Amino acid sequence: MLGNFSYSNPTKLYFGENALDYLSGELSNYGKNVLLIYGGGSIKKNGIYDQVVSILKASGKEIIEDPGVMPNPTVEKLYEGCKRAKEGNVDLILAVGGGSVCDYAKAVSVSTYCAEDPWDKYYLRMEDVDNKIIPVGCVLTMVGTGSEMNGGSVITNHEQKLKIGHVFGDNVFPKFSILNPTYTFTLPKYQMIAGFFDIMSHILEQYFSGDDDNTSDYIMEGLLRSLIHSSKIAVKNPTDYEARSNIMWIATWALNTLVAKGKATDWMVHMIGQSIGAYTDATHGMTLSAVSMPYYRYIMPYGIQKFKRYAVNVWDVDAVGKTDEQIASEGLDRMETWMREIGLVMNTKELGVTDEMLDGIAKGTFIMEGGYKVLTHDEIVAILKESMGE
Repeated sequence: MLGNFSYSNPTKLYFGENALDYLSGELSNYGKNVLLIYGGGSIKKNGIYDQVVSILKASGKEIIEDPGVMPNPTVEKLYEGCKRAKEGNVDLILAVGGGSVCDYAKAVSVSTYCAEDPWDKYYLRMEDVDNKIIPVGCVLTMVGTGSEMNGGSVITNHEQKLKIGHVFGDNVFPKFSILNPTYTFTLPKYQMIAGFFDIMSHILEQYFSGDDDNTSDYIMEGLLRSLIHSSKIAVKNPTDYEARSNIMWIATWALNTLVAKGKATDWMVHMIGQSIGAYTDATHGMTLSAVSMPYYRYIMPYGIQKFKRYAVNVWDVDAVGKTDEQIASEGLDRMETWMREIGLVMNTKELGVTDEMLDGIAKGTFIMEGGYKVLTHDEIVAILKESMGE
Protein backbone atom coordinates (compact mmCIF):
# COMPACT_ATOMS: atom_id res chain seq x y z
CA MET A 1 0.00 0.00 0.00
CA LEU A 2 1.30 3.46 -0.92
CA GLY A 3 1.89 5.24 2.37
CA ASN A 4 1.13 8.82 3.33
CA PHE A 5 3.74 11.39 2.36
CA SER A 6 4.35 15.02 1.49
CA TYR A 7 6.42 16.06 -1.50
CA SER A 8 8.19 19.33 -2.23
CA ASN A 9 11.11 20.13 -4.49
CA PRO A 10 11.90 23.84 -4.84
CA THR A 11 14.90 23.53 -7.21
CA LYS A 12 14.46 25.20 -10.59
CA LEU A 13 16.27 23.41 -13.42
CA TYR A 14 17.57 24.76 -16.70
CA PHE A 15 18.43 21.88 -19.06
CA GLY A 16 20.12 21.77 -22.46
CA GLU A 17 22.96 23.18 -24.51
CA ASN A 18 21.89 26.78 -23.84
CA ALA A 19 21.13 26.31 -20.14
CA LEU A 20 23.90 28.69 -19.00
CA ASP A 21 22.07 31.55 -20.74
CA TYR A 22 19.70 31.56 -17.77
CA LEU A 23 22.38 32.14 -15.14
CA SER A 24 22.31 35.94 -15.37
CA GLY A 25 18.58 35.98 -14.75
CA GLU A 26 19.00 33.88 -11.62
CA LEU A 27 21.88 36.02 -10.36
CA SER A 28 19.61 39.06 -10.37
CA ASN A 29 17.72 37.51 -7.44
CA TYR A 30 20.72 37.68 -5.09
CA GLY A 31 23.07 40.21 -3.59
CA LYS A 32 26.48 41.28 -4.79
CA ASN A 33 28.85 38.79 -3.14
CA VAL A 34 29.13 35.33 -4.71
CA LEU A 35 31.26 32.46 -3.41
CA LEU A 36 32.41 30.56 -6.51
CA ILE A 37 33.15 26.97 -5.58
CA TYR A 38 34.86 24.50 -7.91
CA GLY A 39 37.21 21.53 -7.92
CA GLY A 40 40.67 20.77 -9.22
CA GLY A 41 40.72 23.13 -12.18
CA SER A 42 39.22 21.14 -15.04
CA ILE A 43 36.63 23.88 -15.56
CA LYS A 44 39.50 26.25 -16.40
CA LYS A 45 40.82 23.88 -19.05
CA ASN A 46 37.47 23.30 -20.75
CA GLY A 47 36.37 26.93 -20.72
CA ILE A 48 33.41 26.66 -18.34
CA TYR A 49 35.17 28.76 -15.70
CA ASP A 50 35.66 31.66 -18.11
CA GLN A 51 32.03 31.51 -19.23
CA VAL A 52 30.71 31.57 -15.65
CA VAL A 53 33.09 34.32 -14.48
CA SER A 54 32.15 36.44 -17.49
CA ILE A 55 28.46 36.18 -16.59
CA LEU A 56 29.18 36.94 -12.92
CA LYS A 57 31.16 40.05 -13.80
CA ALA A 58 28.57 41.22 -16.34
CA SER A 59 25.98 40.86 -13.58
CA GLY A 60 28.02 43.14 -11.32
CA LYS A 61 28.97 40.44 -8.83
CA GLU A 62 31.93 40.45 -6.47
CA ILE A 63 33.55 37.01 -6.78
CA ILE A 64 35.10 35.23 -3.79
CA GLU A 65 36.75 32.03 -5.01
CA ASP A 66 36.88 28.71 -3.17
CA PRO A 67 38.73 26.29 -5.46
CA GLY A 68 40.23 22.87 -4.81
CA VAL A 69 37.20 20.90 -3.68
CA MET A 70 38.34 17.27 -3.66
CA PRO A 71 36.26 14.26 -4.89
CA ASN A 72 35.50 13.35 -1.26
CA PRO A 73 35.23 16.76 0.46
CA THR A 74 36.86 16.80 3.87
CA VAL A 75 35.81 18.44 7.12
CA GLU A 76 38.97 20.56 6.99
CA LYS A 77 37.95 21.89 3.58
CA LEU A 78 34.48 22.60 4.97
CA TYR A 79 35.95 24.77 7.74
CA GLU A 80 38.01 26.63 5.14
CA GLY A 81 34.94 27.27 2.96
CA CYS A 82 32.94 28.55 5.91
CA LYS A 83 35.72 31.01 6.75
CA ARG A 84 35.74 32.37 3.19
CA ALA A 85 31.95 32.61 3.05
CA LYS A 86 31.72 34.45 6.34
CA GLU A 87 34.60 36.85 5.66
CA GLY A 88 33.15 37.58 2.22
CA ASN A 89 29.65 38.10 3.59
CA VAL A 90 28.41 36.07 0.61
CA ASP A 91 24.85 36.31 -0.64
CA LEU A 92 24.99 33.26 -2.92
CA ILE A 93 27.14 30.16 -3.24
CA LEU A 94 27.63 29.09 -6.87
CA ALA A 95 28.93 25.53 -7.23
CA VAL A 96 30.47 24.71 -10.61
CA GLY A 97 31.40 21.04 -10.87
CA GLY A 98 30.17 17.57 -10.07
CA GLY A 99 28.31 16.10 -7.15
CA SER A 100 31.13 16.57 -4.64
CA VAL A 101 31.30 20.28 -5.39
CA CYS A 102 27.51 20.59 -5.03
CA ASP A 103 27.57 18.53 -1.81
CA TYR A 104 30.31 20.70 -0.39
CA ALA A 105 28.48 23.90 -1.34
CA LYS A 106 25.42 22.79 0.61
CA ALA A 107 27.60 21.92 3.59
CA VAL A 108 29.12 25.41 3.52
CA SER A 109 25.67 26.96 3.14
CA VAL A 110 24.39 25.44 6.40
CA SER A 111 27.66 25.55 8.32
CA THR A 112 28.94 29.10 7.83
CA TYR A 113 26.66 30.58 10.49
CA CYS A 114 26.43 27.46 12.66
CA ALA A 115 27.11 28.39 16.30
CA GLU A 116 28.94 25.12 17.00
CA ASP A 117 31.08 22.58 15.14
CA PRO A 118 29.02 21.70 12.03
CA TRP A 119 30.61 18.24 11.83
CA ASP A 120 29.30 17.39 15.30
CA LYS A 121 25.91 19.02 14.78
CA TYR A 122 25.02 17.92 11.27
CA TYR A 123 27.08 14.81 10.56
CA LEU A 124 27.39 13.10 13.93
CA ARG A 125 24.17 14.19 15.66
CA MET A 126 22.19 14.64 12.41
CA GLU A 127 20.40 17.72 13.71
CA ASP A 128 18.29 20.12 11.66
CA VAL A 129 19.51 23.52 10.58
CA ASP A 130 18.48 26.32 12.94
CA ASN A 131 20.73 29.09 11.68
CA LYS A 132 21.06 31.31 8.62
CA ILE A 133 21.40 29.36 5.36
CA ILE A 134 23.25 30.81 2.37
CA PRO A 135 21.40 29.97 -0.87
CA VAL A 136 23.13 27.67 -3.37
CA GLY A 137 23.05 27.48 -7.16
CA CYS A 138 24.73 24.76 -9.23
CA VAL A 139 26.29 24.53 -12.67
CA LEU A 140 26.70 20.78 -13.15
CA THR A 141 29.71 19.29 -14.99
CA MET A 142 29.43 15.63 -13.97
CA VAL A 143 26.40 13.44 -13.41
CA GLY A 144 25.76 10.75 -10.83
CA THR A 145 24.94 12.11 -7.42
CA GLY A 146 21.66 13.95 -8.07
CA SER A 147 23.03 16.62 -5.73
CA GLU A 148 21.80 19.31 -8.11
CA MET A 149 18.19 18.71 -7.00
CA ASN A 150 18.33 17.37 -3.45
CA GLY A 151 19.45 18.25 0.08
CA GLY A 152 22.17 15.63 0.36
CA SER A 153 25.69 16.53 1.48
CA VAL A 154 28.46 14.01 2.16
CA ILE A 155 31.59 15.00 4.11
CA THR A 156 34.64 12.91 5.02
CA ASN A 157 36.54 13.01 8.31
CA HIS A 158 39.80 11.14 7.74
CA GLU A 159 40.91 11.48 11.36
CA GLN A 160 37.75 9.72 12.57
CA LYS A 161 37.69 7.45 9.49
CA LEU A 162 34.09 8.41 8.80
CA LYS A 163 32.35 9.47 5.59
CA ILE A 164 28.83 10.64 6.42
CA GLY A 165 25.94 12.02 4.43
CA HIS A 166 23.30 14.32 5.86
CA VAL A 167 20.06 14.71 3.92
CA PHE A 168 18.89 18.23 4.67
CA GLY A 169 15.38 19.54 4.13
CA ASP A 170 14.19 21.34 1.02
CA ASN A 171 15.27 24.69 2.48
CA VAL A 172 18.83 23.55 1.68
CA PHE A 173 18.09 22.29 -1.85
CA PRO A 174 19.83 24.33 -4.57
CA LYS A 175 17.63 27.25 -5.59
CA PHE A 176 18.52 26.59 -9.22
CA SER A 177 20.68 24.20 -11.21
CA ILE A 178 22.04 24.50 -14.73
CA LEU A 179 22.39 21.21 -16.60
CA ASN A 180 24.20 21.27 -19.94
CA PRO A 181 25.00 17.70 -21.08
CA THR A 182 27.92 18.90 -23.22
CA TYR A 183 29.73 19.96 -20.03
CA THR A 184 30.10 16.25 -19.19
CA PHE A 185 31.77 15.29 -22.50
CA THR A 186 35.39 15.84 -21.41
CA LEU A 187 35.09 13.81 -18.22
CA PRO A 188 37.62 10.93 -18.05
CA LYS A 189 36.06 7.54 -18.75
CA TYR A 190 36.75 6.24 -15.23
CA GLN A 191 34.82 9.12 -13.68
CA MET A 192 32.07 8.89 -16.28
CA ILE A 193 31.27 5.22 -15.66
CA ALA A 194 31.63 5.66 -11.88
CA GLY A 195 28.89 8.26 -12.20
CA PHE A 196 26.76 5.85 -14.22
CA PHE A 197 26.88 3.31 -11.43
CA ASP A 198 26.19 5.89 -8.75
CA ILE A 199 22.96 6.60 -10.63
CA MET A 200 22.06 2.91 -10.81
CA SER A 201 22.86 2.41 -7.15
CA HIS A 202 20.63 5.31 -6.14
CA ILE A 203 17.74 3.74 -7.99
CA LEU A 204 18.37 0.23 -6.65
CA GLU A 205 18.67 1.45 -3.06
CA GLN A 206 15.09 2.72 -3.35
CA TYR A 207 13.76 -0.06 -5.57
CA PHE A 208 14.84 -2.98 -3.38
CA SER A 209 12.52 -2.19 -0.48
CA GLY A 210 8.94 -3.34 -0.09
CA ASP A 211 6.96 -5.60 -2.40
CA ASP A 212 3.91 -3.43 -2.97
CA ASP A 213 2.56 -2.60 -6.41
CA ASN A 214 4.13 0.85 -6.08
CA THR A 215 4.09 3.51 -8.79
CA SER A 216 7.65 4.43 -7.82
CA ASP A 217 8.84 0.96 -8.84
CA TYR A 218 7.43 1.34 -12.34
CA ILE A 219 9.17 4.71 -12.70
CA MET A 220 12.46 3.23 -11.47
CA GLU A 221 12.28 0.29 -13.86
CA GLY A 222 11.94 2.73 -16.75
CA LEU A 223 14.86 4.82 -15.47
CA LEU A 224 17.02 1.71 -15.12
CA ARG A 225 16.25 0.47 -18.64
CA SER A 226 17.05 3.89 -20.07
CA LEU A 227 20.30 4.09 -18.09
CA ILE A 228 21.47 0.65 -19.21
CA HIS A 229 20.69 1.46 -22.85
CA SER A 230 22.31 4.91 -22.87
CA SER A 231 25.37 3.86 -20.85
CA LYS A 232 26.36 1.31 -23.49
CA ILE A 233 26.20 4.02 -26.14
CA ALA A 234 28.08 6.57 -24.05
CA VAL A 235 30.95 4.19 -23.27
CA LYS A 236 31.53 3.72 -27.02
CA ASN A 237 30.90 7.37 -27.90
CA PRO A 238 31.20 9.76 -24.94
CA THR A 239 30.04 12.72 -27.05
CA ASP A 240 26.73 11.16 -28.09
CA TYR A 241 24.45 13.99 -27.02
CA GLU A 242 21.27 11.93 -26.80
CA ALA A 243 22.87 9.29 -24.58
CA ARG A 244 24.62 11.79 -22.31
CA SER A 245 21.56 14.03 -21.99
CA ASN A 246 19.35 11.06 -21.13
CA ILE A 247 21.85 9.95 -18.47
CA MET A 248 22.05 13.46 -17.02
CA TRP A 249 18.26 13.59 -16.72
CA ILE A 250 18.07 10.07 -15.24
CA ALA A 251 20.67 11.03 -12.60
CA THR A 252 18.56 13.97 -11.48
CA TRP A 253 15.36 11.92 -11.17
CA ALA A 254 17.16 9.04 -9.49
CA LEU A 255 17.74 11.08 -6.33
CA ASN A 256 15.56 14.18 -6.28
CA THR A 257 13.36 12.41 -3.66
CA LEU A 258 10.44 11.62 -6.02
CA VAL A 259 10.89 7.86 -6.46
CA ALA A 260 11.51 7.38 -2.74
CA LYS A 261 7.91 8.30 -1.99
CA GLY A 262 6.01 5.32 -0.63
CA LYS A 263 9.26 3.34 -0.22
CA ALA A 264 11.17 2.24 2.87
CA THR A 265 14.52 2.48 0.96
CA ASP A 266 17.64 0.46 1.72
CA TRP A 267 20.95 2.43 1.39
CA MET A 268 23.26 -0.30 2.73
CA VAL A 269 25.41 -0.36 -0.42
CA HIS A 270 26.00 3.36 0.07
CA MET A 271 26.74 2.95 3.77
CA ILE A 272 29.35 0.26 3.08
CA GLY A 273 30.75 2.15 0.10
CA GLN A 274 31.07 5.39 2.07
CA SER A 275 32.90 3.61 4.87
CA ILE A 276 35.31 2.18 2.29
CA GLY A 277 35.82 5.72 0.99
CA ALA A 278 36.68 6.97 4.47
CA TYR A 279 39.58 4.48 4.54
CA THR A 280 40.74 4.58 0.91
CA ASP A 281 39.48 7.88 -0.57
CA ALA A 282 38.41 5.78 -3.56
CA THR A 283 36.02 7.10 -6.20
CA HIS A 284 32.52 6.91 -4.76
CA GLY A 285 30.79 5.15 -7.66
CA MET A 286 33.48 2.47 -7.74
CA THR A 287 33.10 1.73 -4.02
CA LEU A 288 29.44 1.04 -4.78
CA SER A 289 30.10 -1.17 -7.80
CA ALA A 290 32.70 -3.22 -5.92
CA VAL A 291 30.31 -4.19 -3.12
CA SER A 292 26.97 -4.35 -4.97
CA MET A 293 27.14 -7.87 -6.33
CA PRO A 294 28.14 -9.49 -3.00
CA TYR A 295 25.50 -7.44 -1.18
CA TYR A 296 22.61 -8.11 -3.53
CA ARG A 297 23.39 -11.81 -3.85
CA TYR A 298 23.40 -12.00 -0.07
CA ILE A 299 20.04 -10.28 0.48
CA MET A 300 18.31 -11.74 -2.58
CA PRO A 301 16.68 -14.65 -0.67
CA TYR A 302 15.05 -12.16 1.70
CA GLY A 303 13.43 -10.19 -1.13
CA ILE A 304 13.08 -12.86 -3.77
CA GLN A 305 9.87 -11.54 -5.36
CA LYS A 306 11.34 -8.09 -5.99
CA PHE A 307 14.56 -9.57 -7.36
CA LYS A 308 12.47 -11.76 -9.65
CA ARG A 309 10.54 -8.69 -10.84
CA TYR A 310 13.82 -6.84 -11.40
CA ALA A 311 15.16 -9.67 -13.52
CA VAL A 312 12.08 -9.81 -15.75
CA ASN A 313 11.19 -6.12 -16.03
CA VAL A 314 14.68 -4.60 -16.19
CA TRP A 315 16.89 -7.33 -17.66
CA ASP A 316 14.30 -9.16 -19.82
CA VAL A 317 14.94 -12.54 -18.22
CA ASP A 318 12.66 -15.24 -19.63
CA ALA A 319 10.83 -16.69 -16.63
CA VAL A 320 9.34 -19.73 -18.38
CA GLY A 321 10.20 -23.03 -16.70
CA LYS A 322 12.43 -21.47 -14.05
CA THR A 323 12.14 -21.17 -10.28
CA ASP A 324 11.94 -17.78 -8.62
CA GLU A 325 15.51 -18.21 -7.42
CA GLN A 326 16.77 -19.04 -10.91
CA ILE A 327 15.03 -16.01 -12.40
CA ALA A 328 16.31 -13.66 -9.71
CA SER A 329 19.86 -15.00 -9.99
CA GLU A 330 19.85 -14.65 -13.76
CA GLY A 331 18.86 -11.01 -13.36
CA LEU A 332 21.85 -10.35 -11.11
CA ASP A 333 24.09 -12.25 -13.55
CA ARG A 334 22.96 -9.96 -16.36
CA MET A 335 23.56 -6.93 -14.16
CA GLU A 336 27.11 -8.14 -13.46
CA THR A 337 27.73 -8.71 -17.18
CA TRP A 338 26.68 -5.12 -17.92
CA MET A 339 28.86 -3.80 -15.11
CA ARG A 340 31.90 -5.58 -16.50
CA GLU A 341 31.02 -4.53 -20.04
CA ILE A 342 31.14 -0.81 -19.21
CA GLY A 343 34.33 -1.23 -17.14
CA LEU A 344 33.33 -0.85 -13.50
CA VAL A 345 35.55 -1.92 -10.59
CA MET A 346 34.28 -5.25 -9.26
CA ASN A 347 36.84 -5.96 -6.52
CA THR A 348 37.54 -3.76 -3.49
CA LYS A 349 41.22 -4.77 -3.52
CA GLU A 350 41.55 -2.56 -6.61
CA LEU A 351 40.38 0.34 -4.44
CA GLY A 352 43.04 -0.22 -1.79
CA VAL A 353 41.01 -2.27 0.70
CA THR A 354 43.10 -4.71 2.77
CA ASP A 355 42.15 -7.47 5.19
CA GLU A 356 43.33 -5.29 8.07
CA MET A 357 40.71 -2.65 7.20
CA LEU A 358 37.66 -4.90 7.15
CA ASP A 359 36.67 -4.71 10.79
CA GLY A 360 37.10 -0.94 10.86
CA ILE A 361 35.13 -0.47 7.64
CA ALA A 362 32.33 -2.59 9.08
CA LYS A 363 32.37 -0.56 12.32
CA GLY A 364 32.16 2.65 10.28
CA THR A 365 29.15 1.39 8.33
CA PHE A 366 25.85 2.83 9.48
CA ILE A 367 23.22 0.08 9.77
CA MET A 368 20.02 0.95 7.91
CA GLU A 369 16.72 -0.86 8.45
CA GLY A 370 14.75 -0.16 5.27
CA GLY A 371 15.94 -3.10 3.16
CA TYR A 372 15.04 -6.77 3.12
CA LYS A 373 17.64 -7.75 5.73
CA VAL A 374 19.07 -5.74 8.62
CA LEU A 375 22.75 -6.63 8.58
CA THR A 376 24.94 -7.43 11.55
CA HIS A 377 28.58 -6.40 11.89
CA ASP A 378 29.71 -9.94 11.01
CA GLU A 379 27.51 -10.01 7.92
CA ILE A 380 29.03 -6.75 6.71
CA VAL A 381 32.51 -8.22 7.22
CA ALA A 382 31.47 -11.30 5.23
CA ILE A 383 30.15 -9.15 2.38
CA LEU A 384 33.38 -7.15 2.40
CA LYS A 385 35.45 -10.35 2.23
CA GLU A 386 33.35 -11.49 -0.72
CA SER A 387 33.94 -8.12 -2.39
CA MET A 388 37.70 -8.83 -2.19
CA GLY A 389 37.26 -12.18 -3.90
CA GLU A 390 37.90 -14.08 -0.68
